[in-house]
Amino acid sequence: MPAEHDRESDAAVTRAVAELEDARDKFSLSMTALERGVAHSFQWRTWVGRKPGTALALAFGLGIFLGARR
Repeated sequence: MPAEHDRESDAAVTRAVAELEDARDKFSLSMTALERGVAHSFQWRTWVGRKPGTALALAFGLGIFLGARR
């Protein structure tokens, strides 16, 4: 009987380790995708390419603001 209990607990531990490794792999893939998405959203050239009028207005406004400060 104790040998059977040991096999069951060994199998449970093996399953738990496999589930943890699977979860770790999924988490790693999710983090990589998130990093790429964040990096892409903070590329100013991409943003200016999509919204050139807004970028020009912001640059003009910032120039006026900085030029008027004394």
